[in-house]
Amino acid sequence: MTATGPGDGAEDPRIGRARASVGIALMALQQIEDDLADLAEPETLAEIPREFFREDDPQAGVFGSLAQLLAVAGSAADRIEDDQDREVSGLLEEAAAFVIDSAGLRLHYATRTLHPAGERE
Repeated sequence: MTATGPGDGAEDPRIGRARASVGIALMALQQIEDDLADLAEPETLAEIPREFFREDDPQAGVFGSLAQLLAVAGSAADRIEDDQDREVSGLLEEAAAFVIDSAGLRLHYATRTLHPAGERE
């Protein structure tokens, strides 16, 4: 394998894998969206989104995995940033925290309101 730079025409294989993985994730999310569209039971409606964020183990759900991915991207940006401001890595780290601290907790509160008995112990 040879190194390529911008404009060489060859794409880094990691970009292709990322695109394919995102495509698979989007298809899976579409299936879940379709399942949610006609739900009428609060227990089921609460349980499906609980798979995205688990307050007892945030890294175990989808949001935790996304936050971890953003944190790793932030670490990579920290290694390659030219300036000492850590602007890019800081933004990625903030995005990771936002996924857990804001989106995840809001989802937890919503599902707890829908079906409090379904919370994991």
